[in-house]
Amino acid sequence: MSMSPAARKQVERYYDGTMLPDELVTVMSSDTGWFPARTVPGGSQVTPLRRSPVVLPRLEIADHGRTFDFHDYLSVNRVAGLLILRDGEVVEEVHALGTRPETIWKSCSLAKSITATLVGMALKEGLIESLDDPVSRYADIGGIYSKVSVRQLLRMASGVRWSEDYGDPTSDRRQLMAIQSRWEKGGILRHMNSLPAETPPGGSWKYNTGDSYLVSAVMEGATGTNLADYLSRIWSRLGTEADASWWSECPDGMTVSGSGFNARLRDYARFGQFVLDEGRIGGDKLLPDGWTAEAGSAYHIGSERIPYGYMWWIPVLADPALEGTFQAEGIYGQFIHINPHKRLVVVVLSARSKPSHTRRLEINDDAFFAALARAL
Repeated sequence: MSMSPAARKQVERYYDGTMLPDELVTVMSSDTGWFPARTVPGGSQVTPLRRSPVVLPRLEIADHGRTFDFHDYLSVNRVAGLLILRDGEVVEEVHALGTRPETIWKSCSLAKSITATLVGMALKEGLIESLDDPVSRYADIGGIYSKVSVRQLLRMASGVRWSEDYGDPTSDRRQLMAIQSRWEKGGILRHMNSLPAETPPGGSWKYNTGDSYLVSAVMEGATGTNLADYLSRIWSRLGTEADASWWSECPDGMTVSGSGFNARLRDYARFGQFVLDEGRIGGDKLLPDGWTAEAGSAYHIGSERIPYGYMWWIPVLADPALEGTFQAEGIYGQFIHINPHKRLVVVVLSARSKPSHTRRLEINDDAFFAALARAL
């Protein structure tokens, strides 16, 4: 069994950025059946998100010498869903482009940050002894990866040769998509093992979805279960409203840890609050001390500052309002922005014109997050 030719063509257009606006909204908000998926059950008791007494002030979003307001951001950036939490309470919630509170939306690479958080949980449980362990301690990953540490994998510093260009059919990212479309058990690992090294492990950084996929294999070896089932241990405890789902390599295969997670807007916000609260649910603390700050911090390779933590991005806009913030990011404009100082969680779900940052026309998201921090 594999992806149908019609589905393959749709996926190719999705990566090329050649879908019409309404078509992209439909793809982002529906079960396309591109890949097998596992259910991540929601909770039997939903934790209400209380409305904050704080009213969102008028925003002034400064971007390249121009000033925009909140409604400009929503319309220009084709935002389908937006939720702002302050101290766990809803300051603003928007559903647009035909979406509703019950709409399930594709996470794209937000899944990477969810995966990294689950690694923190496994570390807290002692299932992973150290981030400096080689990945081979937990999974039979060969090639260059036999010398890569768990930490280097989380930081995408494996040193493997890689091109993440979504629009280039010959790029490594598109080749990985082609492998994934075969629904072939073990196909992803075999493909990644075959890639050559560009530098020694830890010697360079490249944003690499392939690296993120291998974290699933590490977690399977460490926890004895697939990543979707491991997430189920907390998903219901977060007070989520609905089941989520997560793509698999094949019906009984590895969870696709770098993408393919699907959930409601409010439930993405509940996960963001879990991260902001440093892994606390009730009286339990499920992440190691200091994990959130470490996962959300830039690191250096030599003198080069890498704006990336453990599969969380560090905003690149030089604005004091963004100090200490970090965010999950996904193609077509998906964000979970975490501001520990202001106790803010901001979820943005969008259907923008192109997957790549360099090819989109929009108001800068970091400028929006900075404006929110100053206003609140």
